[in-house]
Amino acid sequence: MFKKIYFIFTLITLVTSSIFAQQRKPNKDLDKKGHNLIQFSGVVVEGNNLQPVPYASILIKDKNRGTISDYFGYFSFVAQESDTIEFSAIGFSAALYIIPDTLSSNTYSLIQVLRKDTIYLNVMEVFPWPSKEQFKQAFLNLNLPDDDLSRATKNMDRADLKVQMVGMAMDASANQQYASQRYQSKLYYAGQMPPNNLLNPIAWAKFIKAWKNGDFKKKD
Repeated sequence: MFKKIYFIFTLITLVTSSIFAQQRKPNKDLDKKGHNLIQFSGVVVEGNNLQPVPYASILIKDKNRGTISDYFGYFSFVAQESDTIEFSAIGFSAALYIIPDTLSSNTYSLIQVLRKDTIYLNVMEVFPWPSKEQFKQAFLNLNLPDDDLSRATKNMDRADLKVQMVGMAMDASANQQYASQRYQSKLYYAGQMPPNNLLNPIAWAKFIKAWKNGDFKKKD
């Protein structure tokens, strides 16, 4: 709802400013080469339902200068009279517009319509081997297990799983739990120093007991 209200307000503002600009007295700005500079603004919309086209590309042809429309299709940048403006967006046909050279003001507004376009890409076939003969030879030389149990046993080998586990990062759930624990610990010890287990006699007693029980011995 807010998007529609903002879009309608933008259209009214553009139409009003365009009429007002045409009634103003000439007051043009010139660049270093004497060209007339104008503030070129507008809205990019779809041709079917006049909905705004967000993040469309608006470039001055042959100058590699321009801008992109915002979420509501609005854009504004400095251009020159007689500049050819190219409008493009993904899924739409590109459009060209030439700024008139008979403007009586240094501002100009435009409502640019883009038509939807369907692009068909060429079919691409991906082969695992350069030729069918090499693929046939590699397929015949595969040494696959005879049954599902053999394949499952190989995939669930404890040594391979351990190697994968060591190099695997925490998932989203583990990261969320770790961040929550750190945040709760920070709140719990807010305004005071956190405890140092190096001087904790209970922690030392647990360490000595675990050391006597052989909990730190390397297991094969």
